Amino acid sequence: IASILSKKAAVGSTHIVIDIPVGPTAKVRSEKDALRLEYMLTVIGQALGLHIKVLITDGSRPVGRGIGPALEATDVLAVLQNEPGAPNDLRQKSLQIAGTIFEMAEVCPVAQGMKMADKILSQGVAFEKFSAICQAQGGMKEVPTAPYQHQILAHKSGKITSVDNRKLAKLAKLAGAPYDLAAGLYLYGDVGEYIEKGQPLYCIHSESKGELKYALRYVESEDAIFKIL
Repeated sequence: IASILSKKAAVGSTHIVIDIPVGPTAKVRSEKDALRLEYMLTVIGQALGLHIKVLITDGSRPVGRGIGPALEATDVLAVLQNEPGAPNDLRQKSLQIAGTIFEMAEVCPVAQGMKMADKILSQGVAFEKFSAICQAQGGMKEVPTAPYQHQILAHKSGKITSVDNRKLAKLAKLAGAPYDLAAGLYLYGDVGEYIEKGQPLYCIHSESKGELKYALRYVESEDAIFKIL
């Protein structure tokens, strides 16, 4: 709480939206813990003169397809540029957070924030602003691609019922993320989807053969990261 709020206060923020994903393998495991955090963030924020709004959201699965700097950046760029294959869950969460800020700052009526955010995104205004911010910091750079990639295939056909976020995070680190910018994971399968045996569940991206081997050993030593029934 101190780390989050002190950084916001230090740069002069006045209105802050904080997203708390809750799930069995998320950092916050229960709604009770999330509500406790919400209370503390709000009370301490008020003492600092900050307007705080906490969103308690579904943290049972990752948002977007990429895990790791370059792969997450690819997801973000796809959403900002309104690409047909952009991850819709990332788009919707972005609209929710942006819309909440608009309503808090009273730049639009209550319950109209997401509509305003959607218009800004759909018309390309959000990407124009993002590009301007990048130019002010030295210009847009090409997103790197990992030279070593390995797909993990579904061991059987069925519906994906759950995914272990903590195991995914550890696997991404073993692959080299976040220090190796191109390293991480790209997810093909998602919770609730049906997948055939032999179809790719996810792909490991590494910048070195050694890190890819570390990641693959972890996959072999662990129970299924994706549960298929």
